[in-house]
Amino acid sequence: MKTEIETPAKTGKKVEPEPIAARVALHPFLVGMNRADLALLTDCAIPVHFKSGQIVLREGEFANRFYLIESGRVGLESGKSFGDPVVIEAIGPGDLLGWSWMFPPYVWHFTARAVEPTEAIFFYGTILREYCETDHSLGYELFKRMSPIMLRRLQAAREKMLLLHAGKASLEPVV
Repeated sequence: MKTEIETPAKTGKKVEPEPIAARVALHPFLVGMNRADLALLTDCAIPVHFKSGQIVLREGEFANRFYLIESGRVGLESGKSFGDPVVIEAIGPGDLLGWSWMFPPYVWHFTARAVEPTEAIFFYGTILREYCETDHSLGYELFKRMSPIMLRRLQAAREKMLLLHAGKASLEPVV
C-alpha cells in the first residue's frame, strides 16, 4: 500500500513559519545562549525579508539594529565617497550583519545590499544596548560572539588588501 504524503500544495493549508523564539534560539550565532538572554533577544526580534538589490543598511547612517541572516546573501560594499562602491565581502545563512549598533559613534561603516532574496531576523540594537547596560552578562555574551566574526572579517579585508597591493586580485564594483 502506497502512503501519500500531505504537503501544503496538496492540502491547500498554509504552512506557518517557525515561531520567532525558535528561530532566534536555533540561529548559529545564538546557539547555546541561556534562556533568559534568548528571551530578551526575542523581545527585540522581528522576521524580515529583503528583495534582491534592496539596501539593508547604508554607510554613514545611524546604526540602531542588526540582523541574523537565515537564507539568501548580502553583499557588504564600501567606497562610495571614492567613486563607485565595491563589494568587500558577501555573507549568508548563519551570519551576523551589523555590529556598529554596539560601539560608539553608532554609525554604519559599510552599505549592505541583498544580492538575492534574503530572510533574516531583525533586532532593535538600541533597546538591546539598554538591556546590556543593565545586564552586563548579556552584553559580554554578545560581545564574545561578535568578536570572532569581527576578527575574521578584519583578517579577510587585510588579506584582500594585500592581494590587491600585489596585483593578484581586484575589487569588483557594485553592479
